[in-house]
This record gives sequence, structure tokens and C-alpha cells, in this order.
Amino acid sequence: MKIGIIRFPGTNCDRDVFYACKLAEVTPEYIWWNTENLTDYDGIIIPGGFSYGDYLRAGAMASITPVIDAIKQLVKEEKPVLGICNGAQILGEVDLVPGVFITNEIPKFNCEWVDLKVVNTRTPFTKNFEKNQTVKIPIAHAEGRFYCEDIELLKDQDQIVLQFKDKNPNGSIDAITGVCDESGLVCAMMPHPERACEEILGSSDGLNFFKGFLK
Repeated sequence: MKIGIIRFPGTNCDRDVFYACKLAEVTPEYIWWNTENLTDYDGIIIPGGFSYGDYLRAGAMASITPVIDAIKQLVKEEKPVLGICNGAQILGEVDLVPGVFITNEIPKFNCEWVDLKVVNTRTPFTKNFEKNQTVKIPIAHAEGRFYCEDIELLKDQDQIVLQFKDKNPNGSIDAITGVCDESGLVCAMMPHPERACEEILGSSDGLNFFKGFLK
């Protein structure tokens, strides 16, 4: 299974994601921001970092690059797309997932390990978990506070994927830190599963997000 990892100027988690894909036994391949055709790929990951230095706002510049149109076409082909941290911000910016990720309630960069609740298991990336299972994965962001005007619609459509469990470190509405589109095939999450793929790192819970591509 060939998974494309999108690279923008300022992306800095691409190599970690590449390594995580290898651990999950899927075949990763780097893709640059100006790629216009992704039909050869079985899925896409938009990794974290600071695309275009977060100029204007996180994800704004990346949202108007050629690869975004190619990703939208891949979504129409019903192939899975995972956005992590800056990747999640980009997916929100281009309306492939509901809501937006804005400046943390306490406006500073926050990097720490957190416990998360897996709210739904209907996405490819959460199928290997149990509903309401607790997973340990780190966050690292300054603009990770999730906001959505119609939170009840998200609940009704089962689009909430992850919630902070014991504390809400960035002030996200309903402690939400992962959402998906209506199909469940496009998922945006602020925590970094690629940083929790081996026990030596502190947790291997993140590996299942990448193994989900195999299903």
C-alpha cells in the first residue's frame, strides 16, 4: 500500500511520519507541494510543522497550493487522508473537515504528553482502537484550539474522533482534538501519533493510526 506524505516549505515532521509508516508496514513516499496528480497513491498524510512559516495563519498558504486540488480529487475517489497538527489545520482551512484550529486559549506553544479518548472508530485511522479507549500521545502546537459553530451537528453525524480526556490544554470546544468528514475517510488530529509509535518514546499508541491504512 503506497502512502503519500505531503511536503511544504516549513514541514518538519515528514521524516517522523515516514518512519512511522515503515513501522506500520505501509510504503511511504514523499510528495512536494506542487504535485498535481495523486491517483497512484492509496492514501495521503499531511504531516505537522509550520508550512510557509504559518504566514497569515497556520495552513493558509498551504491551502492554495496545487497539491490541495489533487488531495480533493483523491477524496472524491474515496481514499483516506490523515492530517496531523499543521496537516489538521490545513484540512480545516480547505473545508475537508469541519471547524478550524485557532490560537490556544493561553496563547503560547504547548508541548506535552496527553491522554486522549477515542470517540469513534469508524475512520480508517481509529478502527484498531476500542470506542472510548484511552491513548497516550503528545501534542505540540500554538494554534490547536478546535472551534466549530455547530457542535451538535458534529455529534449527530459522529464526526468527533478524539477528545482530551483529563484536561483541556488548549481550550478546545468540548475538548475536541480530532475530527473527520461525514464519510470518516478524512481525519484531522492535532496530537502527533508519529511521536508515539515505539515504547522507547513513551508510548506506542500512535502506531495504530498508521496501521489503519492497511484496512
